[in-house]
Amino acid sequence: MTTTAPSDKSDYVLIKGGVIVTINPADEIIEDGYVLIKADQIISVGKLQDAPPDSAVEEIIDTRNCLIMPGLVNTHTHAAMACFRGLADDLPLKTWLEEYIFPLESRYVNPVFVYQGTLLAGLEMIHSGTTSVCDGYFFEEAAAQAFMNLGLRAVVGKGIVDFPAPDNPDPDLNIENGKKYVGQCPSNSLVTPALFCHSAYTCKPETLQKIKKICQYHSIPFIIHLSETEAETKEIKKRYGTSPIQHLNDLEILDGETIAAHCIWITIDDFPIMQKKRLRVAHCPESTMKLASGVAPVPHFLRLGIPVGLGTDGCASNNNLDMISEMDTAAKVHKLNSKNPAIMDAKTVVRMATIGGAEVLGLQNKVGSLEPGKKADIIILDLKQPHLTPVYNYYSHLVYSASGHDVITVLINGKVIMHNRKVVTVNEKETLAAVEEIGKEIKKEMICQGRKKSGFRA
Repeated sequence: MTTTAPSDKSDYVLIKGGVIVTINPADEIIEDGYVLIKADQIISVGKLQDAPPDSAVEEIIDTRNCLIMPGLVNTHTHAAMACFRGLADDLPLKTWLEEYIFPLESRYVNPVFVYQGTLLAGLEMIHSGTTSVCDGYFFEEAAAQAFMNLGLRAVVGKGIVDFPAPDNPDPDLNIENGKKYVGQCPSNSLVTPALFCHSAYTCKPETLQKIKKICQYHSIPFIIHLSETEAETKEIKKRYGTSPIQHLNDLEILDGETIAAHCIWITIDDFPIMQKKRLRVAHCPESTMKLASGVAPVPHFLRLGIPVGLGTDGCASNNNLDMISEMDTAAKVHKLNSKNPAIMDAKTVVRMATIGGAEVLGLQNKVGSLEPGKKADIIILDLKQPHLTPVYNYYSHLVYSASGHDVITVLINGKVIMHNRKVVTVNEKETLAAVEEIGKEIKKEMICQGRKKSGFRA
């Protein structure tokens, strides 16, 4: 069926000639296809022979020898921590947090740090094909502004802990500041606020409950690290006599608007709670492998219909934000853990990185697949490369052969954000220089305090 030519070609963009991995309900793959966009929305997707004529559109993107797919959805990260990349590696989570990250955050994290770190992280994400992200950190108003300037779609969660934090020295003000943040956070059609309680062991029950009520009132996500380590589960058991999942369920925190990162140490009694409450899970395999936290039972989550998306976590614990790399790890770690090479097949993992992640963020009606009526969040990968030749299975290539460096063009909300590997929304050189200066200051303190580690470059 031929697409009707637009009567007015303004605002129309035609992507033509590539292979389209749609991630639609039928999992269609269209060889030699097209995507027609008007403003921020996908109008039609199909075979090139059915596309409108070139003369009927304002802009044409030639994608011969390319793969076209939905933008990737990063369901969990701490973008500004890009400034801490590689700073304190190869340590247990508790040591890493309490002896390195928390002290350095109290000293250095401020709005400028968060803004520049988020810009840097956003550039990395765009370069590797991420178009939507769920972020959680301090001074998140600055992160929101950075995401807006980048043109990234983002859910931005204000970090909350029940001890003095960089943006809140008095934890007694957590609730008041949470309400204020939701009302004053910079936002637009792409960037929306959320609240992020760090964990059940760093936030008191009353804090969790009151923050959750704020989220419910404003219909925004409640984000939390949950059941991440064995030490956490033991601590919660000691304090409250139950598992972290059951503890939050008792507090009436868990529902379909709760995004739980990690969910590794799950008991047999936790699964039915997660299923019933439609808890959304952000799976971050590279980070949890690096910190030796364990392997989340994601295949079982998927069998139970629990929404699961992929996340990178922050650069301080990964140390990259490449969602294509995360797909590869997600597939392989579960094969190894289960000793079953057929588990977590490539198509399942690609769906987790796209429509699955969109569901976790509550954006499944907007993004995550290439379908008429959805927002035009689209990435284009160069297939004409030695490591991607020949192609027998596109899902397999995306998971096991491709990398973030293969992404050449990114559109978000119908706008070209990166073209021929050049981000057009912010000045990349200026951002790199600004973060280099932040790094120099942190490095001085690390040396002065005698925390120089093997491999740390003075």
